[in-house]
Amino acid sequence: MSGKSPVIVWFRRDLRLTDHPALDMAAQSGRPVIPLFIRDDQIDDLGAAPKWRLGLGIETLADRLAEISSRLILRQGKALDVIRAVVAQTGAAAVYWTRLYDPNSIQRDARIKNALIEEGVDARSFGGHLMFEPWTVETKAGGYYKVYTPFWNAVKNRGVGAPVGGPAALTQPATWPDSDDIAQWKMGAAMQRGARIVRPFVQLGEDAAQARLEKFIAHGIAEYRRNRDLPGVDGTSNLSENLALGEISPRQCWHAGQRALNEGKSGAETFLKELVWREFAYHLMYHTPRILTENWREEWKSFPWNQDERRAEVQAWKQGRTGERFVDAAMRELYVTGRMHNRGRMIVASYLTKHLMCHWRIGQKWFQECLIDWDPASNALGWQWSAGSGPDATPYFRVFNPETQLAKFDSDGAYVRRWIAEEYSEPHSDALAFFQAIPEGWNMKPSDPYPEKIIALDNGRTRALEIYKSRNF
Repeated sequence: MSGKSPVIVWFRRDLRLTDHPALDMAAQSGRPVIPLFIRDDQIDDLGAAPKWRLGLGIETLADRLAEISSRLILRQGKALDVIRAVVAQTGAAAVYWTRLYDPNSIQRDARIKNALIEEGVDARSFGGHLMFEPWTVETKAGGYYKVYTPFWNAVKNRGVGAPVGGPAALTQPATWPDSDDIAQWKMGAAMQRGARIVRPFVQLGEDAAQARLEKFIAHGIAEYRRNRDLPGVDGTSNLSENLALGEISPRQCWHAGQRALNEGKSGAETFLKELVWREFAYHLMYHTPRILTENWREEWKSFPWNQDERRAEVQAWKQGRTGERFVDAAMRELYVTGRMHNRGRMIVASYLTKHLMCHWRIGQKWFQECLIDWDPASNALGWQWSAGSGPDATPYFRVFNPETQLAKFDSDGAYVRRWIAEEYSEPHSDALAFFQAIPEGWNMKPSDPYPEKIIALDNGRTRALEIYKSRNF
């Protein structure tokens, strides 16, 4: 390609400038670089909260690019059609992007790469969203790992390349192509009045992500192993929001964790294991994409879960009015912040799939609608792990008791007080915010009495165990 022909860098879930192999390669070429974001069908299919959060992330990336005298071009349409149009308009001879691993992205990207190469365009995909490409981690028999611990043992001592810095500047093209106005995209339309409530809990962009990481390594990682289970304590890194959109890279997190481990900070290995759990989720999604939509364990196809989302108990679960304080607090945290503490995620998932005997897909889809840190692989693995239908899943007879879990992990009641308003004379502002965020049609007020239990825990557990034991597999 000509020394002056531009390189298009197609941004997706890699909204950062540092440790970005595709962008780094484009910058080092010395050619003009055209950063591009495409709103295609896969973007339009996102749930309300992740789509809104993506829109904010795009705006922040555009600001970062402007700081180095570049700009982000926004286009809408089928990705291949958009790329062809930008190539024709700019004379670009190369298109670079960071690989994604869900089946729809793999199919789309393969079609685009093949078409561009046939048309004489240098199309290349790069790593960056993961530390270990899924096809590089194999069992001794040459297959993929189905259990986490052996996966961890296989990668924990592997070398992870050092993160690279971001470009100080990008060469500009002679003429910039046309760009949409992101305000016209209305990425947050489906959030309605909830956007105003969730916005203060969002930390946007790679600068905020790096600050989060630094704060956690300095003040949180030492006690991470213990504090990560306490929902009333700010004991986690909170980086899931930024990792989901690539505002920070897993390599950056890994190397920070390794430094903490070498310094003797006791929670560092647990943090590294959590990063590898994310890798494990992608490993499974790549090798068995059915994990996203079907029971991973095929024998569970005949399991008699309720699949009717209209049932009253499902609505009560979504609205945080099951009468179980741990469940309700977690579901309300989700609606106010767009995130949920990991211990809460396990409790609400176990309650839905075991006490209420509802299909995990119901919960998976609700999280996909409400999470600002939604991640296709982690969300699917988490739900199937809780339900028992997934790889390396919790055993069927392990039914979390929300009451005993609350007594163990929120013994001082801090978490419940923060998220439940009913029956408190002076509710926490976050608990009140829930009623400002929810649809008016839910008809809930903080002055209402706290809901009655929709099912007795002992009855729900007994029913679940009886059905599990009598299953035909």
